[in-house]
Amino acid sequence: MKRETAKLRILTSIMVLSTLIGGAVKAEPTNKELKIGIGQEFENLNPMIMSMSASQYLGYMVTRSLAYITPEGKWAVQLAKTIPSIENKLAKKEKDGTLTAKWEIIENAKWGDGVAITCDDVKFAWEIGLNENVSLASREAYTDIKLIDVDAKNPKKCTVTYKQAKWDFYKNTPSPMPRHVEEAVFKQYGSKKEGYDTNSLYNKAPETPGLYNGPYMISEIKLGSHVSFVRNPNFYGKKANIEKVIVKLIANTSALEANLASGDIDMISPVGVSFDQAITMDKKAKAENQPIVVNFKPSLIYEHIDMDLDHPALKDINVRHAIIQAIDRQSMVNSLFDGKQTVALHNLAPIDPWFTNDPKKVHIYKYDRKEANKLLDVAGWKMGSDGYRSKDGKRLSLQFMTTAGNKTRETVQTLIQSQLKSVGIEVQIKNEPARVFFGETTSKRRYGALAMYAWTSSPESPSKSTLHTNQIVSAANNYTGQNYTGFSNKRVDELFDKIDLEFSAAKRKTMAQEILKIYTEELPVLPLYYRAEVAVTPKNLTGYVLPGHQFYETNNIEDWNLMSSVKK
Repeated sequence: MKRETAKLRILTSIMVLSTLIGGAVKAEPTNKELKIGIGQEFENLNPMIMSMSASQYLGYMVTRSLAYITPEGKWAVQLAKTIPSIENKLAKKEKDGTLTAKWEIIENAKWGDGVAITCDDVKFAWEIGLNENVSLASREAYTDIKLIDVDAKNPKKCTVTYKQAKWDFYKNTPSPMPRHVEEAVFKQYGSKKEGYDTNSLYNKAPETPGLYNGPYMISEIKLGSHVSFVRNPNFYGKKANIEKVIVKLIANTSALEANLASGDIDMISPVGVSFDQAITMDKKAKAENQPIVVNFKPSLIYEHIDMDLDHPALKDINVRHAIIQAIDRQSMVNSLFDGKQTVALHNLAPIDPWFTNDPKKVHIYKYDRKEANKLLDVAGWKMGSDGYRSKDGKRLSLQFMTTAGNKTRETVQTLIQSQLKSVGIEVQIKNEPARVFFGETTSKRRYGALAMYAWTSSPESPSKSTLHTNQIVSAANNYTGQNYTGFSNKRVDELFDKIDLEFSAAKRKTMAQEILKIYTEELPVLPLYYRAEVAVTPKNLTGYVLPGHQFYETNNIEDWNLMSSVKK
């Protein structure tokens, strides 16, 4: 009896410390190690070059900015002591139309190798950004700066002169780049197109401690497998609770769920779990008292379909209007998302201060197959006996691309393919791994006709990089910018240029909504739905907050704590 009692006590202890998921006993994670599943591979870990969500999710673990947006949506300092403003007199509008701002980096800010972070590192980032051989999502943050003057007596201080007095100058001030480790590479390869992009130590030697100033440093990368992070001993902030973080690259949403069930990962990042999966997992976790929490947060993420406006058919606004009216977006979100995500009207989400659903201010499209057919007839695309439309002997056929392995997107693709077929449009689906789709195909406008993905942004953020004429990507500008549709509108360009200089919040909102009106009328992009951000975390994880904007929750990873759920 004593032996059996001892065994029973041991078994009871194991069951308290472990929980059944999918038929397997899974030990709850501890601060020794956390394994995160992510649904995309990254394209580049250089903070200036990265554009994919996966890269940014990883990047926030190892890199900090001068200022950032808190999970509550407010701007706050990280590496800087104070955000300069007109009100605190650290920023000043000059008579020549420029703006000067005094920045100061906190005293104990260091790179991972112990070298102090100074304003010279901010200046180095600016120098890199000005080099047209370097591929950037947007060069404007660098070209907007006229001068960075580092204080000779205190290199932690500098005065930045901006060419124009823009209200949001602080948002676009470059974050430091480690001159002491990257300058040699930049000097050697900066004169070659994409030379620095490829040869940066972030790519060639990512385990170099001096590259990082966040709570963690990268200790190992195995492409297609995982990225390992260890605590940065020279981090300026609070010591991270979790000793080691492993991010596993699992580019298939179903496989992510299976890995969670087996215990190979402890949580799934927002860049991973699909929304329909999250709903199912949430219901199951609550019903079976599983040791996971499915987190939902309204966000600024906007799922959409870019249309290549150079495509012969899509140049016609009647065809674009027909496509959106042929898609029953409301039924789609109802059936797929249990009513927890809403149809998108345009590129600004309801939680953005600039959002409007006023039909006098934006064009709102309803599902109307009859009207879609009428518009296609007007555009000269005649229905054939085979059920498809053609003009001048060519069928109305559109290539439709998205990220391979994303269950939700692939389901949406199939629904849209079917609905467009009902009005005579042929849709040919061709998907690619996220690393290729974002790193090459969309960023170089090679998607053919339709490209489905999501944008995330910060509140009150003009979509200049995706809609301004000078942001249209091409070989000539080294594929800098994020205008992947080729949209160009003179009035929109004027409004973007004016909104940057307007310090009145009310006037900025009026201009932003005029842009929305043109955007919804011209329809370079098909709005699909506003996404709620979702993530699956262990029940014993505290300090975790989904922000719902472009600064992922890993920007506060030092606050995470895997406390034991066992009471002693």
